[in-house]
Order: sequence, then C-alpha cells, then structure tokens
Amino acid sequence: MNFFKKYRVIIFSTFIILLIVGITEFIFGRSPFGPDGKIALWDGNIWSSENSQRIADPYTFSHIAHGLIFYGFLWLVTRKIPVKYRFILAVIIESTWEILENSPLIINRYREATIAQGYVGDSILNSLSDIVWMSLAFIFASRTKVWICVLLIVVMELGCAYFVRDNLTLNIIMFIHPFEAIKNWQMLGQPIL
Repeated sequence: MNFFKKYRVIIFSTFIILLIVGITEFIFGRSPFGPDGKIALWDGNIWSSENSQRIADPYTFSHIAHGLIFYGFLWLVTRKIPVKYRFILAVIIESTWEILENSPLIINRYREATIAQGYVGDSILNSLSDIVWMSLAFIFASRTKVWICVLLIVVMELGCAYFVRDNLTLNIIMFIHPFEAIKNWQMLGQPIL
C-alpha cells in the first residue's frame, strides 16, 4: 500500500496518458490488437504483417533505448526537477511520438524511406506496450550507472543490426535522409528470429 501511496502521482498520470493514447489511436482507426485480433507476446519477423502488432517485437529495443536516452537527456537539461516529474515528461514525449508515429504522415514516410514498405502502423496494444517498455527503461536508468545504460544501448543496437538489419540509429538515419546503400543492405537477408 505504501508503494501506491508514494507513487500515486506517477501511476495515475501514466494511466491517464495511456488511456488518452489508446482512445486517440482508436478514434484514428488503429486496430486494438492487430489484423487477426489476437493478443501475443512477441513477433520477431519485421517483414510480417504481425510486426508492430504485438506486446513486443524487434523494435521494442528502440523503445527501451528511448527510455534510457530520455532519462539521460532529461537529467542533463532538467536536473533540478524531481525524477518523478521527469518520468511523466518522458511518458508524454513517448506518447506523443506514438500518436505521431501512427499518423498517415509518418506511416507513409516509413513506407517511402525505410525498409518498412508494408508498414501499416502499430496496433493500440503495441503502442501502449512501447510506452510501457520506455517507462521501464527510464526507471531502470534512474537506478543504475550510466555506463550500464550506454552498454545496454550499444548491445541492443548491434544485436538488432545483426538479427533484423534495423535498429534505432538506422531507423533515424533512414527516416531523415535515406541512403540507398543502407536500404540495399537491410533488404539482403531475411530475419534470423
């Protein structure tokens, strides 16, 4: 009970933000659970129509990295603000991205510029899960050493580059300024997972 009393502002705020994101995406026509209506924990095939529909997928690692990066960035620029408010700010930033990411503007940009030519956007389940993964990573970063967070980001980025030929860094590069050489390399192999 003390846990909920101590963290009630964070829990309540996060719940309200998740509710707003879910309702907003539903109004915008996002599917609650993906095209098949099933709830599943993982889909590792970035080429499948099930990608970005489940609780976790290879892009979950990007959202974990968001949490680690947001913690570091907000510590640098808003260090005097209590961590619980920085956490809420990180949840708002991630939630804003999730809504924007699932807009026709961003979906079409992904289709044009990246290997995600068949991308249809996230299910509501996947969007809300992405926010939760970011939140857990933010909390982890707040309780661990900087070098561990940096190492974790490097391992996730290298692992995703190896296993699925995509990661947060490549995603950002290809979204901002696509390189044909990167796209060709990404298209070479089928996923290992």
